[in-house]
Order: sequence, then C-alpha cells, then structure tokens
Amino acid sequence: MVRTAAHRELRQLRSAPVLAQLRVWLEAQAPRHPPKSPLGQAISYALKRWEALTRFVENERLPLDNNRSEAALRKAALGRKNFLFVGHEAAGENLAGLYALVATCEANGVNPEEYLADVLLRVQTHPNSRIRELLPHEWKRRRAA
Repeated sequence: MVRTAAHRELRQLRSAPVLAQLRVWLEAQAPRHPPKSPLGQAISYALKRWEALTRFVENERLPLDNNRSEAALRKAALGRKNFLFVGHEAAGENLAGLYALVATCEANGVNPEEYLADVLLRVQTHPNSRIRELLPHEWKRRRAA
C-alpha cells in the first residue's frame, strides 16, 4: 500500500485533520510567546515551513519522516573529526564526494564496494555524454537487466 493512491487517501484521512489542529494551535500560540523565545522560534519555524511540512499528505511518494536523511547526516557527523586530517582541502572535497556516492549507493540498495570496483574502472573510458548511466540507481537497473 505504500506509495499508492490508497496510501495518499489514508494520509488525507488520518494525518490531514491532525495537521489542521496543529496549525490552529500554532497560530493561537504564536502571539503568546516572544519570537526569540525557544517556543516562539519553534512555532515560527513550523509556520514558515508549513507547506513543506505538510506536503507528504498530498504526495504518497514522500516519507512521513526524514529518518533516511538523518541517518546519512549522522554518519557524516561521526566522521567529521577524521575528515579534518585528510591532508589537503581538495582531498577533503574528494572525500566528501566519495562519501556522498557511497550514501547514494546505500540509499538505492547498491553494494558500494561492488559498485566502486566496477565503475572506477569503467569511468575512464565511458563517454561523458552517457555519464548518468554510471549513477548508482542506473548501474543497478542495468545490472539487473
């Protein structure tokens, strides 16, 4: 049922009313709390981003949470101390690119080790005009075919 019209209908049935109540509460609370107070800032943050916050109700492809994004950022935060000593700024940028590529592999269910072993050899002779074919999701699709 995930990512189907039925899923969207379920979200509209169950989530939309709760979100409507939350918005009414936020708007009622906003004038009662100084804008620079922690609660005032939280209310302002939610109201300013309301459209993005509630977009999942209309779009069944969007997750209810950002757990995958948080997990990816958590890994980066854990490695931050180690990344300080990569030797040179360009090396840090290269490492960040590699890290993003590995995270993309994981997000697409691709084994990063297999992917890199194959793509790092092929990219040397692969035409630039078709470089998108080597992105993890395309690589996986082509290998499955």
